[in-house]
Amino acid sequence: MSDTLPTLPLDITPHGISLLEFNGRIKRLLHHSDVLDCWVAAETADLRLSRGHCYMELLQKDERNNTVARLGAAIWASAYPALDAKFFAVTGNHLATGMKVLVKVNATFHELYGMKAVITDIDPQYTLGDMERQRLEILRRLKEEGIIDENKALGWPLVPQRVAIISAAGAAGYGDFMNQLHGNAYGLAFYTCLFAAVMQGGNTVPSVLGALERIERHIGLFDCVVIIRGGGSTSDLNSFDNYDLAARIATFPLPVITGIGHERDTTVLDYVAALRVKTPTAAAEFLIGRAAEQLARVDELKNAVSSTVREAVSLSRKQLDYYADFIPLSARQTMERGRMRLDQHARALPLVAGKRLDSERARLHHLAALALQAIPQIISRERLRLGALNDKVQILSPRNTLNRGYSLTLKNGRAVTSSSQLAAGDVITTHFKDGSAKSTITTTK
Repeated sequence: MSDTLPTLPLDITPHGISLLEFNGRIKRLLHHSDVLDCWVAAETADLRLSRGHCYMELLQKDERNNTVARLGAAIWASAYPALDAKFFAVTGNHLATGMKVLVKVNATFHELYGMKAVITDIDPQYTLGDMERQRLEILRRLKEEGIIDENKALGWPLVPQRVAIISAAGAAGYGDFMNQLHGNAYGLAFYTCLFAAVMQGGNTVPSVLGALERIERHIGLFDCVVIIRGGGSTSDLNSFDNYDLAARIATFPLPVITGIGHERDTTVLDYVAALRVKTPTAAAEFLIGRAAEQLARVDELKNAVSSTVREAVSLSRKQLDYYADFIPLSARQTMERGRMRLDQHARALPLVAGKRLDSERARLHHLAALALQAIPQIISRERLRLGALNDKVQILSPRNTLNRGYSLTLKNGRAVTSSSQLAAGDVITTHFKDGSAKSTITTTK
């Protein structure tokens, strides 16, 4: 310490120096020491603005997240706008609670207000690096768990028309999305349902998780999910660098589109979603584009079918024209061939008929000759058969039967073969070989 330090008038009491003197000594000690003008790494807490000044606490935590050091600090109004602009230009965020910062601190002491750490400069690259480190840590964890690409692997419907939207109800980005989607130039119909959520601040994560939960309860009603927010500060995107929210979207059963920042902004959600677009209107344009592709495909098919039908009709007409010209000619040729065949048959008929008659005459002559040869044989054969029949008749005749000692009884000219045919009083005639006799039946048994 220099021997030429300025001194204050001593105010000595019987038992020591006064408090003002003691505080003055501390102030002079700090004022003439450059040991405490240095860069300090810490985490911000309880940051607030008052009358242009920025007040905060600087914390240091151990590996168990326990606070091991604490110091009140301030950025005076004369320096705060420049330092905050410098920080925002690099990180895209304004100074806020919960940030890891590297600041240049100079300790000052006032006899009335005590010691205060005054921040005179800030290194935004340190904070940017810490934010990126946290983001990379989340992505590494998602990759190690094997879920980082699950949502990207989901198949898109050919026409995603049923859209669940997570956004703030009055957000300009939500309005832009709806106007773009429902006012599309193709007249395509889309069916949308808003699941309102907080899209900035400390309630963003639980609010968006709640919206996803409600969507999943009605999963069959939707083809995809769109998470959108428009405008606002880049610092509002910090909530979307969250592991729990990223893991939920990565494993969500519907493809998710994120449009939650500007073109230069990228959050962890953009890495895990099925599709990342730069603005809400770009999300609407994507859905319209997919539907328009299928509409164009339908038009192509329609044109192809029309062309095929026209070609088929044209070919059929040519065939009909051909047949119209060919059929009369073919008919004339067929008739001419028929006439020629008829003439041939007419010319051949007498010759064929003569040959057939000659053949039939020869056959008749042959049959006649065979008949003449067969008639004597047939007559002789029949005579022999008649002689045999005559002999049989003679043998079986009643007369020969009577000659052998039998008799023949007749009743009313009919032969009596059973006693049951006779009754008392019947008159019967009995023939013998040498005569006959009449009898009257008295009794039968």
